[in-house]
Parts: sequence; C-alpha cells; structure tokens
Amino acid sequence: MIIFQLCCIAVITAVCAFILKSHMSALVPLCLTAGGIIMFLFAFDYLSESIEFLRSFSETTGVDNQVIRLIFKIVGIGFIIELTASSVKELGFEGVADKLILCGKIIIFVVAIPVLSSTYKIILSLINLA
Repeated sequence: MIIFQLCCIAVITAVCAFILKSHMSALVPLCLTAGGIIMFLFAFDYLSESIEFLRSFSETTGVDNQVIRLIFKIVGIGFIIELTASSVKELGFEGVADKLILCGKIIIFVVAIPVLSSTYKIILSLINLA
C-alpha cells in the first residue's frame, strides 16, 4: 500500500506545482522539493524493515557485513546518480545527464568488484565441501 501513498503524494505535488506555476511561479521549486522530501521519508521508513531483514539474513548465513554494506553502497550510488541525472535532464542538459549515468555505471562496476570476489570465494568454498 505504500506504493499508492507515494503515487498520491507525487500526484498531489504535481497538481500543486501546476497550480502554483500560473500564480506564484517562485514557489514551484519549493513545492516540488517538499513533495520529494515527503516521498523520501515514506521510502526510508519502508527501507528500515528491509535493513533489519538483511541484518538477520547476514547473521544467519554468515555472509560478511562488508558485502551487505557494499551492496547498499552500490544501490545508493545508483539512486543518487539517477536522481541527479533526472534533475539535470529537466534543466535541459541531456548530454551531461547521459555522461553522468555512464560515469555512475563505471563507479558501480568498480565498487562491485569486492562483491564479485566474495561471491567467487563462497562458490569455491561450496565446491570444496562437495
């Protein structure tokens, strides 16, 4: 049900921004920022449950906490790059946004190498058990 709440907040924010655009255009960025913050707060509240699950999962399976942190870092990088690229595209600079996305992919690849190494070690240990 959180998806419906997020969608309602997004629609209300867009309608408010549309109405403000014709009357008080200086308040449109403030309205959009406030709506974005409210949506992020909803999403972060939902994220805390997932973090607790991953913490218990890593304790149960013995997966190193460093790997879990790296996965969160990779996802965070992706979100930040996507949010920034979307904002830059809205300003009309699609070329800069595309280059930012490419650089973000390169950074994610580099950050993911230790996760790949850890996965390789786990696979080798499973092969040796058999």
